[in-house]
Amino acid sequence: MATIHAINTPSAVAAFRSQLLEYYTLTKPEVNLLILMSTSAGYYLASQGAFRFSRFVATLIGTLLVASGTATLNQFMERFHDAKMRRTANRPAASGRLSPQSVFWFGLLLSVAGGAYLKLAVNPLTALLALSTLLSYLLVYTPLKRKTSLCTLLGAFPGAMPVLIGWAGASGRFGWNAWFLFAILFLWQFPHFLAIALMYREDYERAGFRMLPGFDRDGRFTRAEILTLTIVLLVVTLLPQYSRGSVGYLICMLAAGGFFLYHSLRLAQSSDRKLAERVLHASVVYLPMILVIMVIWKP
Repeated sequence: MATIHAINTPSAVAAFRSQLLEYYTLTKPEVNLLILMSTSAGYYLASQGAFRFSRFVATLIGTLLVASGTATLNQFMERFHDAKMRRTANRPAASGRLSPQSVFWFGLLLSVAGGAYLKLAVNPLTALLALSTLLSYLLVYTPLKRKTSLCTLLGAFPGAMPVLIGWAGASGRFGWNAWFLFAILFLWQFPHFLAIALMYREDYERAGFRMLPGFDRDGRFTRAEILTLTIVLLVVTLLPQYSRGSVGYLICMLAAGGFFLYHSLRLAQSSDRKLAERVLHASVVYLPMILVIMVIWKP
């Protein structure tokens, strides 16, 4: 009885809740929200006939598990580097609040469970895509962050995979529109992540991450890159292969693109890091906007 009473004391309950919060933080829920949005859009746009809600939910659950496992294992791998950065030093693994063993096994459990669930509840292709995303992110993008600024280019491939995971979950195959959607998410990542790299340049350098090219000390090249790729992204969203000439689609995409382009233009003209932060925030608003537009004007 004394043992049971000790477990149920307010301090013990508070400690248990605190541990749960630490594990929840490892999964990067704010990133997972964008991943689930992209997966949902891919699933809906690939759906033909009656919408299979149960498979849709299964696709999201499996994707969430693998994405959470990927985020957790990434923090396990980078815990020593994260500890050197102000923006990441307080993460559960970097700060030491959770042991490396706990972080590793938690991440592995989530990843394996997610992959197995996708295979059993959805289809093998979806599971293969999800686990390929995990492996390419952890074994290619993560180590390359300390070697070359080209890591952003290579990391954009696994970063754009959620839309294909959703598409495969609904149809079990890919068509032209699937790769069109992949291209949009692929391009979107450059202004998004390069803006973050500009905001935290010194922090990344302190940790040994090469997120920006060494020759671009004033950030001018990166700001021009953000603007150029924002324009390319805007043009791709207007391709007639998807819009089928719909005036409503074109107007809405132009409005969303104009909003994003405005912030990229302002950043291109100034080295003020507050403008990089605004590009980051604009990118987070822009992505759901264009996904909703594509869902509304589904071919």
